[in-house]
Amino acid sequence: MNSFELKYGCNPNQKPSRIYMADGSELPLEILNGKPGYINFLDAFNSWQLVCELKAALGLSAATSFKHVSPTSAAVGIPLPEKLKKACFVDGIEGLDDSPLACAFARARGTDRLCSFGDWIALSDVCDVTTAELIKREVSDGVIAPGYEPEALEILKTKKKGNYNIVKMDPSYIPEESEKKQVYGITFEQGRNNFKIDAELLKNIVTENKNLPEEGVRDLIVALITLKYTQSNSVCFAVDGQAIGVGAGQQSRIHCTRLAGTKADTWFLRQHDKVLALPFKDELGRPERDNVIDGYINRNEEDVCADGIWQKYFTTRPDPLTDKEIREYLDSLDGVSLGSDAFFPFDDSIKRAKMTGVKYIAEPGGSIRDDIVIERCNEHGMVMAFTGMRLFHH
Repeated sequence: MNSFELKYGCNPNQKPSRIYMADGSELPLEILNGKPGYINFLDAFNSWQLVCELKAALGLSAATSFKHVSPTSAAVGIPLPEKLKKACFVDGIEGLDDSPLACAFARARGTDRLCSFGDWIALSDVCDVTTAELIKREVSDGVIAPGYEPEALEILKTKKKGNYNIVKMDPSYIPEESEKKQVYGITFEQGRNNFKIDAELLKNIVTENKNLPEEGVRDLIVALITLKYTQSNSVCFAVDGQAIGVGAGQQSRIHCTRLAGTKADTWFLRQHDKVLALPFKDELGRPERDNVIDGYINRNEEDVCADGIWQKYFTTRPDPLTDKEIREYLDSLDGVSLGSDAFFPFDDSIKRAKMTGVKYIAEPGGSIRDDIVIERCNEHGMVMAFTGMRLFHH
């Protein structure tokens, strides 16, 4: 088929709606189950590009979780340490360590679980049974992959009362070099962003500290490829082969950094011993636990430890996570990577990055205040590379 009719566009009143190949050729995909919508396909095609580029750049299985055309996280298939398994609710999953794809998905889906609720998933490799079992447990709109093992496909088809969206993408598909879209009836055209992100991009180190280890290179590549498919302005924190905090679509660079940094802090603090030991009631599901954990760490809408409230969630009243404990825990961090899709105009983002253990930074450079930003990095012993390439995405 070269055209697929959608129920509606971004909103129910936006009809008619479809995806199609303008040249009349066949769509490079198969819909194996469900009926994906307009936003589903926006997420699917952006997320698919991201995992393909991660796999090509690092040679590792990759997965990402997307919501509203931006990644909540992306990760490559590195086994999870035990504390992270527990924080991601995948401890005790049989065969997890034997499936790089499942490890990538567990990391990506477990990073920002609040934002990933009802997500779109992309997988770089054929979906295996272990990965399908992990996906089955989560609230999700759909998945795109180059293929599915027969048993894995049957597992996924049971989701959402049989209506789960499953898309098979042709991995050999190469889009045209130019791309077009319309806004207000006016057509925009530009060349596709085929810029290659790899280790060569990180050679121009501008700080006094020039010691960029392989792990830092890997994590900066993860951050930059994630940013390439994130609504701008955007900043991404990464460590251990995964994006742990994405700040997307903010008008100010420092607000991107603060948003991403807060998400990264939450990801780290989910692995704090007091969080891992929270005495949840057995009947409380994972999504509810996610909300409570976020409230416990960030003290949001309600004090989950307060009398009259803790009884809804816990078997016994937990001790709060204090400001001192949070700061001590975060101050112990080191070796975190940070990517930015455009230059830092001030050194405020560097100061904020330091609070979350950032050691390695990649940004385009080109600000009239580059010297101030470099000076701040030198003060903290950071390594910063100027890539010379902006990564705006809209």
